[in-house]
Amino acid sequence: MHNVFNLADVPAVDASDIGAILRLLVDSSRGLALLRGLKDHEIREIEDWIWTKFPDNRDGRLAIALRFRAVLGVFESRRFKALFLERGYRLFSALADQAASQPLNVRFGFNAQRLLLSLDAMTDTSRPARHAEPDFRIAA
Repeated sequence: MHNVFNLADVPAVDASDIGAILRLLVDSSRGLALLRGLKDHEIREIEDWIWTKFPDNRDGRLAIALRFRAVLGVFESRRFKALFLERGYRLFSALADQAASQPLNVRFGFNAQRLLLSLDAMTDTSRPARHAEPDFRIAA
């Protein structure tokens, strides 16, 4: 029996899995390589690492690899590069969180605008943090 993997709706993964890949890039002094784009052999090295790290989870590792490829696609955006240069590596934690859970279509990638706005809000230290629930109390 064949398992069918839906490329139009790639399953969500753990943020720690995407974070591990980003950490691997930083630890191997290739974190800034995302700005210039990774070469094919670098992408294959990372995908080999994914296959080695998750040997028992075929669909999970495929989802991780596809989500990582979509992250590479996001880095092609000029606005995303500018955000990364402004915020630095602290963007990676938020990126791992969002890239692991946002809807992903392999053909179209992430919704770049939604991802950019989410990351901007999550990493902006100049604005006070938003609370999950609004305060509806009426001042007396």
